[in-house]
Amino acid sequence: MMKKLTLISLLLLSASFSMTAQEAFKFGTNVNPDGVRFEVDSRGFIIGGQHVLPVMGEIHYSRVPQTEWRREIQKMRAGGVTIVATYVFWNHHETEEGQWNWSGNRNLRRFLEICRDEQMPVVLRIGPFCHGEVWQGGFPDWLVAKLATDGKNYKLRSTAKGFMNATRSLYNNIFAQVNGLLWKQGGTVVGVQIENECRGPWAYYDALKKAAVEAGFDTPFYTRTGWPKLNGKEVFGEMLPLYGDYADGFWDRSLKDMPGDYPKAFIMKDTRLSAVIATEALGANQDTKMESKDLSYPYLTCELGGGMMPAYHRRINMSGREVKPLAVCKLGSGSNLPGYYMYHGGTNPYNPRHTMAETQASSVTNYNDMPHMSYDFQTILGEMGQPNAVSWNESRLLHEFLKQWGGELSQMDVDSLSDHYARRGAFEFRNDYVRILNEGGKAIITPRDWHIADGVTIQWATAEPYCKADDTYYFIAIDGQKPRFSINGKTYNAKPDKPFTVAGVTFCVLSKARANSSYKINDKLYFSDGLLYQDGNQIIEEKWQTLPTQVACTKKQDSKGLRHVAMGSQKVAAAPVDKDFENAAVWEITDLKSLQSSSDLYLQINYCGDVARVYADGQLVEDNYWNGKPMLVRVSDLIGKRVELRILPLGKDFPIYLQREQRALLDAAPNGQLISLDSIKVIERTTQVIQ
Repeated sequence: MMKKLTLISLLLLSASFSMTAQEAFKFGTNVNPDGVRFEVDSRGFIIGGQHVLPVMGEIHYSRVPQTEWRREIQKMRAGGVTIVATYVFWNHHETEEGQWNWSGNRNLRRFLEICRDEQMPVVLRIGPFCHGEVWQGGFPDWLVAKLATDGKNYKLRSTAKGFMNATRSLYNNIFAQVNGLLWKQGGTVVGVQIENECRGPWAYYDALKKAAVEAGFDTPFYTRTGWPKLNGKEVFGEMLPLYGDYADGFWDRSLKDMPGDYPKAFIMKDTRLSAVIATEALGANQDTKMESKDLSYPYLTCELGGGMMPAYHRRINMSGREVKPLAVCKLGSGSNLPGYYMYHGGTNPYNPRHTMAETQASSVTNYNDMPHMSYDFQTILGEMGQPNAVSWNESRLLHEFLKQWGGELSQMDVDSLSDHYARRGAFEFRNDYVRILNEGGKAIITPRDWHIADGVTIQWATAEPYCKADDTYYFIAIDGQKPRFSINGKTYNAKPDKPFTVAGVTFCVLSKARANSSYKINDKLYFSDGLLYQDGNQIIEEKWQTLPTQVACTKKQDSKGLRHVAMGSQKVAAAPVDKDFENAAVWEITDLKSLQSSSDLYLQINYCGDVARVYADGQLVEDNYWNGKPMLVRVSDLIGKRVELRILPLGKDFPIYLQREQRALLDAAPNGQLISLDSIKVIERTTQVIQ
């Protein structure tokens, strides 16, 4: 039974406000030198006078090699991303007070110049607190030391004089890199996020926004995370609250499948808040009640789970199937911006003094033990830019639909809503997939009374709308259903990959396999079994393949047995420390000099165990918490160096969460401990110009 929920009534209550929302928002200059306006109203974004429904994808420039930035931005665009979001991690740039580093992988200005060249708008998340699973949430050690000696002046995330002065310095130094690249200057920076996951009070947010504006951040909009609920009242219109939802979370202390409210991420709902984000810091019973004025803002997200990191105590293994259902549920519930965290993984900078990742042990953190180096996030494009075959295809096909018809969708109200169904105007949204609990379910969008062209109305269809290209309207077949259409009152049975014409309009339903190999480029469909992206006027095909190359590997030391797993400060299992790896099983990897094109080569280490680390000349270059997936390492980090692989055994009684398949392997391991090196393969990324 369909029901009109709170969201619907509140939308009606706020309808009169929507006409003047742009004037009510207190944002910066929104017109560029060419006269193009980047506007925001209560529905979403308007660019150049056209309503759009963008896709935002998170990538952290300081976690990706500078030499790969342009290619990876081009690939994100090929995946349907139309806005890039990135954190500016304070402790990546000012490790010593007053000594700023904007070079190499930290060269924010160069990253933004590339985004400008690629016509990719950017939202900068400037902190001061970022989180992002970074050491101390991004706060530099020197700042935390001041907190310890002068807590009153340097109270973090407050209007205390010392902390605000330091934050103004941060904003001024960031802006020095950004100046000339704002939207109003013909650049690419269209928005700024102030702080992250903060309860306020509003006076703190207000002080931060004023400091950002004084530094020079004059942008078409400003944002904050819409969770947690603020302590006290906000001043309406100063910052857009952006929301999110995750399929699962490393931060939960539970050792069970899908604890708490994670299944609710896979239903349509009348609230924008999530009860599963940052539950270790905010609690599991976050208030999800929303006020009517909240719905006067557009419903936008910045953290839909494109994947998830494994923490030491919680080894989540994401398949990629989670991404599309999350987005479909948000779109069906009225959202007009799917924003993915993360869209692209990365690698933490190396720090010889301590990890640059979040830990339980640091004094300022969100208290989870994360890998020191890897930030793959099991997401759409992984740590090395490798595509997740499932989430890459399912998300980009959805994004192509949004690029084609998202502007139309953004103006459609939610007409009806239940847990697994929603209707917005001419589109119906369904999802019965729930991670682990119903892996056989699926998320789909189908038309209903859709006036697709002059004189042509689709009453219903059992196929998903995809795009218009080559003067043809393309749809995608739904697994288990024959593609059928009711067009202008007549029913048509479609054959996969065979065009048919009704009233002068050509339709074609692509089989799922054919759709997965398709890319719309310059209003034409191209087909490839690789990944296609544009570099200027060229179309590039990228493939990832396993080479027959053998990697020499010699075992130097057997494991010296299971370590004692202590409970950390947050009462979950603590990750091993450097000294523990002296007792690990050790292999030496040799003969890498024979490998050519090292920048496009990777070692795929297939192993079972607790934690694996790779060292080059004694320096840690990659680590991995085993969750059933292999570990990837850049060959370029290893060439010409003494390379060691160290693996610690995993004990049957370790207090960590493993999913069913991995738990079964551990339960079957002899002597209650699991450790093996199954193979080391060479993976090559190849590219060729196809046009």
